[in-house]
Amino acid sequence: MATMNAKDAISAKLASCYVTIGNERYLLMQAKNVEVKYEKDKQEVPILGRTTKGNKANGGKITGSCTIYHNTDLFTEMLAGYQDKGEDMYFDMVITNEDPSSSAGARSVTINDCNINGATVASFDADGEFLEQEMEFTAERFDIAKAFRVLDGMQ
Repeated sequence: MATMNAKDAISAKLASCYVTIGNERYLLMQAKNVEVKYEKDKQEVPILGRTTKGNKANGGKITGSCTIYHNTDLFTEMLAGYQDKGEDMYFDMVITNEDPSSSAGARSVTINDCNINGATVASFDADGEFLEQEMEFTAERFDIAKAFRVLDGMQ
């Protein structure tokens, strides 16, 4: 029986995140965590002759969240632009995971047309350690630009 080698678990800390806002590309090195999810919309399908309903996908949505060390105003300025002028900004994000000790190799995913739902604009915490900004967003699509390799033993 084949099992996964421990070295092939990908370290969550070995990643990079770039955002493109307008014509400018930034390394989001202050990112602490990012999570992007795709959720399918499904409808129940009653089926004659069965007691169990079926399910059929008929759409989907992409949502995301991230926490960054709040030492940049990139995202706060995007919110201010919407507040002050009604200019709603979109951005793209490229997340790459690469653990050199893993046989899986690198993986890069592009998240297109991200749009901020809301974010922490200002904060402080006399008991805290670091200033952080929380942000939630939606996106229009994702593309796997580079996929992990299939590990030995999977096929």
